[in-house]
Amino acid sequence: MQTIKFVYWEEDGAWLGYMQDYPDYWTQGETVDDLKDHLRDLYQDLTSGAVPSVRKVDELVVS
Repeated sequence: MQTIKFVYWEEDGAWLGYMQDYPDYWTQGETVDDLKDHLRDLYQDLTSGAVPSVRKVDELVVS
């Protein structure tokens, strides 16, 4: 099992959110639990190759 951090907020009666590693790919739900289900589905799509040219955020260590 893996843990993914996500950002979410309520706007006009809908819950919107995205995973921190994939900030360009937003989804929404009617409730927070519904949003989490959509985020899980989106994660599967992004990591399975179903979505082409996926952009991701990473960290770079510099000195």
